[in-house]
Amino acid sequence: MTDSLAIRLPELKGKAFVLAAPERGRMVIQAVSPEALTIGIRVKMVLADARALHPALQVFDFEPERAESLLSELAEWFLRYTPVSVIDLPDGLLLDVSGCTHLWKGEESYLKTIVCRLEKRGYQVRAAMADTIAAAWAVSRFGRPGDIVAHRGQLEALLSLPPAALRLESNVAGRMQKLGLTRIGDFIGMPRSMLRRRFGQSLLERIDQALGRSAEHLEPVVPTAEYRERLPCLEPLRTRKAIEMALEKLLEGLTEQLLHGSAGLRKAVFRCYRIDGKIREIAIGTGRPSREKLHLFRLFSEKIGSIAPGLGIELFTLEAPVVEPLNAAQEKLWNDGGAHQCAEIGKLLDRIAGRVGSDAIHRYLPDEHHWPERSIKEASSLDEQPSTVWPKTAPRPVYILPIPEPITVTAPVPDYPPMVFIYKGKVHQVKKADGPERIEREWWLETGLQRDYYRVEDENGARYWLFRSGHYENGDAPEWFIHGFFA
Repeated sequence: MTDSLAIRLPELKGKAFVLAAPERGRMVIQAVSPEALTIGIRVKMVLADARALHPALQVFDFEPERAESLLSELAEWFLRYTPVSVIDLPDGLLLDVSGCTHLWKGEESYLKTIVCRLEKRGYQVRAAMADTIAAAWAVSRFGRPGDIVAHRGQLEALLSLPPAALRLESNVAGRMQKLGLTRIGDFIGMPRSMLRRRFGQSLLERIDQALGRSAEHLEPVVPTAEYRERLPCLEPLRTRKAIEMALEKLLEGLTEQLLHGSAGLRKAVFRCYRIDGKIREIAIGTGRPSREKLHLFRLFSEKIGSIAPGLGIELFTLEAPVVEPLNAAQEKLWNDGGAHQCAEIGKLLDRIAGRVGSDAIHRYLPDEHHWPERSIKEASSLDEQPSTVWPKTAPRPVYILPIPEPITVTAPVPDYPPMVFIYKGKVHQVKKADGPERIEREWWLETGLQRDYYRVEDENGARYWLFRSGHYENGDAPEWFIHGFFA
């Protein structure tokens, strides 16, 4: 808090000042600047006593809600370093950096980067890293700043720290001090039954958290969506018609925001806050950016029936957590269709996704590879354009198996197509065949046998894509596989 105030008021730099608030009829110090700390002024000191030590001490009002607001802002800023950032009131942040540090070439570089960035912004920083939340908290506040506790080295790092480093209640820490237990190492090896009897179960829980014996869960911050609408109700609403009217009102405001921001949403979340404290929500997704109110309402309307209003809903919110740029005239979806046709295709796919799930819809593009498994790729969006054209000289199946499956064949040698093949226990008599089409391995990626592909049709008119791996040579019979199915 004092760092934030010094950033906003540069004239305070280098001066002793405190933040104070009334407590039991007295003004008590809640936050201290580094300069005030050096002259003996501490948190929870009575303001009158502090002024006796330093008559020129500057005093400002302590605003607890401002501390939470500042930490929330910093927690969101830290999302560029980790996906899990948690507020630790009154003056800390907890970061789960698992799997992140390698992007900064190690833990030391990662920690140094974070500390330097905060210090450049004007903040005094004490930071540490450990396997557990509790151990990192303890070392950062009571140990040597910048320490990185070795893997499974929590116990050794905690031994020399005071009991308060375990985040104990003040009365428990006070009793320990009176008994001469000034370091965690003085009591952590004592029988657990004795510690529980003298200091309570909470002490054992804190020890277990610090040593990693019990889990400690984090509630990460969730950034507020840039595009968000809110609608409170004078009276609780319970009917579907009322919910639809609220949704229409919110969509009107949200689409107006998107229009001003030249953006379209790819995901939207509609939340209903009931008077019993429970929250009901439904979400939709679109295959391409959209801000068309009627289309979005239709997507939501198919899910409104799943909302249970209970005793009534007192607040509605609608937010777009995922948006993309959207100009007045979007690019064509495919080269052979107009913009209107493409928009209608996108709406149709959105409605299908709303019913069966977006995972059931895939769009594929040709890729610049000869090997069949690598010759196609899944498009990231409906607007992505292919980097190459689909092959026309060598037709490919509508459905290609991700992994070719072995079959048993009867075939003349060396290069004739099979006359009969057995796939999953069923015998197929080949009536027509075309091939072989030889596809060599991409030697710059891998080595192995080439493949000879055949397009065959069985007695029922079904067509398949089969291949032989290798040659008939030295008396060895090559393996045969099925790789795809034609329409």
